[in-house]
Amino acid sequence: MNRRQLMTRVAAMAAVIGFAAPALAFEGEEYYPGERALYEEARKEGLVVSFDTGPTWANWAGQFKAFTKRYPGVEIVYNDLGSAATVVALDKARNRPQADTAYYFAGSALDAAKAGVVEGFKPVNYDRLPAELRDSEGRWFSVHGLNVAFLVNKKLVKNVPESWADLLKPEYKNAVVYLDPRSTGQGQVVTFAAAFGNGGSADDVKPGIDYLGKLSAAGNVLRTVGTTPYAQFVKGEIPIWIGYENDGLKAKYTDGLGDDIAVVVPSEASAAAPYAISLVKNGPNPNAGKLWLNFIMSEPGQKIFAEGFVRPSVPGIGLPAELAAKLPAAPQVRPIDIAKATAKKAEIDAGWSKAVLGQ
Repeated sequence: MNRRQLMTRVAAMAAVIGFAAPALAFEGEEYYPGERALYEEARKEGLVVSFDTGPTWANWAGQFKAFTKRYPGVEIVYNDLGSAATVVALDKARNRPQADTAYYFAGSALDAAKAGVVEGFKPVNYDRLPAELRDSEGRWFSVHGLNVAFLVNKKLVKNVPESWADLLKPEYKNAVVYLDPRSTGQGQVVTFAAAFGNGGSADDVKPGIDYLGKLSAAGNVLRTVGTTPYAQFVKGEIPIWIGYENDGLKAKYTDGLGDDIAVVVPSEASAAAPYAISLVKNGPNPNAGKLWLNFIMSEPGQKIFAEGFVRPSVPGIGLPAELAAKLPAAPQVRPIDIAKATAKKAEIDAGWSKAVLGQ
């Protein structure tokens, strides 16, 4: 007997012997109009299959815990495939979808929409998102952003750099690590951040490519890497990592490095990488999927992302003072226009290879 058959039989037995359905977990006001009614429909399905929401990333573990506490009887199962692999998996299963929702770097969300494997759904707070952070038909929308910052180990670096210009100084020789833009989304975002900080734009990435070439020519790059070097950073093997702000804050506040870590958004400008989620087309549990997406985009759900040191995508989310102090305003950060970023990938790949590797 499979799980769905078992749940149906239990429900039937409960009806025969007069058991009442369990009460709703939440009392008082709904997070949004229609929440209770949607929960009742979702509870009939009993399950959400959430692709690519690994629990150690962006505080998905916190989201799982809060969701299942609020909505008993609706379980969550997940995997951790990676953005591009998630789109491939959705495409392969298009005739019999296994997932209800899919999360990815927003560039992969465009690929999923183009492939026709996701469908339009506009969750709570969808209309509060800036236009560049949502698909006009609701086929994807950003749930949080990740700011590019300098993550600095102060045990290894005497003077903390505050700007892109500072990072070119001789004192940072063999100090800098960042991800290869040819093979990683983060590396692409770092290139845009460098462009924004050196007079470029989403339409003009050459200043960013040129800057990274200068950084290498100055001898300040220790290495570029193909996977996130968080463990090496925490071990004290990397003086300066141009990476995502949340990794530095996690090292500082969660993994015990404390004041030995500085997290600096460069003063000239930086970039924010949007991460998005979608409702999968013809997913097995559509109401539970919608309940999950609404929860993520509600104010309480957005605050849970902030507790994992990622920036909520919905503007104006109020945070507790202690948490807000760890995520100070950074008005110099610009969100990436994902459509433009996707179109610039080939230019960045070729330009970076020539500027940095001489190829």
